[in-house]
Amino acid sequence: MIRFSAIALTAALASTSVFAQSMEVIKNGTRDGFMGPDDKFTGSAYIEPVFANEDPFAVNGGKVTFLPGARSNWHTHPAGQVLVVTDGAGWVQEEGEEKHLMEPGDVVWCPPGVKHWHGATDTTAVTHIAIQQVENGENVTWMEPVTDEQYGGETP
Repeated sequence: MIRFSAIALTAALASTSVFAQSMEVIKNGTRDGFMGPDDKFTGSAYIEPVFANEDPFAVNGGKVTFLPGARSNWHTHPAGQVLVVTDGAGWVQEEGEEKHLMEPGDVVWCPPGVKHWHGATDTTAVTHIAIQQVENGENVTWMEPVTDEQYGGETP
């Protein structure tokens, strides 16, 4: 039995699926960013991809910087979204709820299918890392713009 186990272990270790690939370092400033398109954002939002959905890692992430007054449209995520705020101050709001201030170090979890928006305050820029799991090839469903009245609503 020990001989069989040793042979099975050797065969498993020799298979390519067991060996890890080499670590990859992607240097800051080497990823091509782009301005958020007008049909998904109000104001100036700069998006820098951080990591892509590549098997077996079924998530993607981007660093998003919103200038003062900028925000995403309303949207949902089929498998949810995590925001990690890295700089500035911004707002995030779930439909039907009060908007919340988000600041560096804050982590926001938005469950699957929850309609929400996020962006800068009216006087400060904000940068966050947005991480979404991909489900059936999709990570976001975009909806209508956040109106100026919705954006300017009171914070708690």
